[in-house]
Amino acid sequence: MSLNILIVSNTSWYLYNFRLGLISLFLERGYQVFTLAPEDEFSFKLGKSGCHHIHLEMDNKGLNPIRDLMMKKRLSERYKEINSDLILHYTIKPVIYGSMAASNLGIPFVNNITGLGTTFIKRNWVTWLVKRLYRTSQKNANHVFFQNADDKELFSREKLIPENVPQEIIPGTGIDTDHFNVRPYPEGNPVTFLLIARVLWDKGVGEFVEAARQLRLEFSDVRFQLLGFLDVLNRTAISRRQMQIWTEQGIIDYLGETDDVRSYISNADCVVLPSYREGLPRTLLEAASMGRPIIATDVTGCREVVNHGVNGYLCKAKDVIDLAEKMKDMIKLSTDERREMGLRGRKKMEKNFDEKIIVEKIINRIESVLNTA
Repeated sequence: MSLNILIVSNTSWYLYNFRLGLISLFLERGYQVFTLAPEDEFSFKLGKSGCHHIHLEMDNKGLNPIRDLMMKKRLSERYKEINSDLILHYTIKPVIYGSMAASNLGIPFVNNITGLGTTFIKRNWVTWLVKRLYRTSQKNANHVFFQNADDKELFSREKLIPENVPQEIIPGTGIDTDHFNVRPYPEGNPVTFLLIARVLWDKGVGEFVEAARQLRLEFSDVRFQLLGFLDVLNRTAISRRQMQIWTEQGIIDYLGETDDVRSYISNADCVVLPSYREGLPRTLLEAASMGRPIIATDVTGCREVVNHGVNGYLCKAKDVIDLAEKMKDMIKLSTDERREMGLRGRKKMEKNFDEKIIVEKIINRIESVLNTA
């Protein structure tokens, strides 16, 4: 009989867009793969990929202890039904409550710390509670992957994970460098900056808009574009009305949302992400893989992708003036200089972030867990 792997996340969208390469290699190796996440338009696509998708009711907005405890109960019920040989948890709530459920049932599990989100940006009672939940839930993990050294160090410093739990840093599941291949660099058009992100204040959208407002006074023909989901269920979501105000003022062009970012990246001169904190931002990997220079904040996750002055620029977080200065530096480069900067980013992706190498390493690690569990 083939082994049964269950992969759990807070959205089907996340699993399809970020973990499909991992799912595909599991299937190639003969595993049965189940995915567990709330239903959305990507659930059907997951099923078509060859895995078995199961709906999970989950409250992704905020922290309601009663609702979250009910989610733990639902996870336990699903885990019993599926009877997996190993469970992979992605995103915060599955990592916490899924770990508790798997521990109680004696099922081996591997956790992936994909980012710490707003909880660790704005320190308050929620931060205290989430730390307690991490300490409680991670005791029996068979292995924990981190996407950057800062998050791993924070977990160690705050004693959120016992020292005896095996841990390692691995850059997500990497990037498919064939799918996100180098495209011809734009020539003869006004310089275009593109921000790809869920439309949240914590992604630095406000700083991007204000930097664009300043730069338009000096560079009237430069374009500033935003691509990503509006109406996100998140405490830091930006309203549709606010987006309408910015577009009516002519500051930015809102491009809506898409299943395929490649044509948008191809038409951009530079991709920008002024986020306050990241795990390992997929949009920057995609942009670099396609040979575009990038500007990002000098924060956890972003600095793993950007080498300042080599394949892009790093700016200070929550600093409109510094972001605008770095964007101005990019504008002042020649087309050839921007192109060369982008190609250096492509080389970095091929060397350090290629999906084929990273996914193989993840599955080899998981198989070693299965052999010793």
